[in-house]
Amino acid sequence: MTEQRTDPRAATAILAGGCFWCLEAVFLAMKGVRSVQSGYLGGHEDAPSYERVCSGDTGHAEAVKIEFDPAVVSFDALLEVFFEIHDPTTPNRQGNDIGSQYRSAIFYLSPEQEAAARAMIDKLAWDGAFDAPIVTEVEPATTFWPAEPYHDNYFARNPNQSYCRFVVAPKVAKFRHSFGARVKGN
Repeated sequence: MTEQRTDPRAATAILAGGCFWCLEAVFLAMKGVRSVQSGYLGGHEDAPSYERVCSGDTGHAEAVKIEFDPAVVSFDALLEVFFEIHDPTTPNRQGNDIGSQYRSAIFYLSPEQEAAARAMIDKLAWDGAFDAPIVTEVEPATTFWPAEPYHDNYFARNPNQSYCRFVVAPKVAKFRHSFGARVKGN
C-alpha cells in the first residue's frame, strides 16, 4: 500500500498497541498530529465490526491511522511515544486486554517507515529499554477499515467511563509527563 496524502504537508502512520481508544487519546494530544482515526487492519475479513474484531476471529488489530505534519513531528517521534505508552513485550496482550486484536504492530506505508520501525526496535533492544524481548510486528499496511463512529474521540467524550479512567487516563498522563514539550498547548 502506498502512502496517500490529502494534504501535501501531511503524512500518515498506522500503529496498533492495544485498545485504540488509548492510542487515539494520546496521539490527539501530540503536537503536529492533525487527526487520528480508530480502525482495524491486518486481518482477513472485509468490513469488520468492533464486535467481530473483539471476537478474535478476524485476525485484525485495533489500530489508529494518524495524519501528522512531518515539519512539526517526525515518524520517529511518533514511534518514541508509541513505545513509551504501551507494552511492546507482550504478544497479543495489553494489560487485561487479551487477544490478537490487541497486538503491538507498526503497519508501514513506505520502505522508509519500515526501515525506521525496524531501526527503532533494534535501538530499544540494544539499549535494554525493556525487561523482555520486543514482539512488535512490523508489516505492510493492508486495507484500513475505519471503526464505527461511536469510537471517534472516545476518551474525550467518555472520561468517566471506568475503562477510560483506569486504562486510558494513565496512558495520557504518562505521555504528558514523559513528553511534556510534545503536548499540544505547551
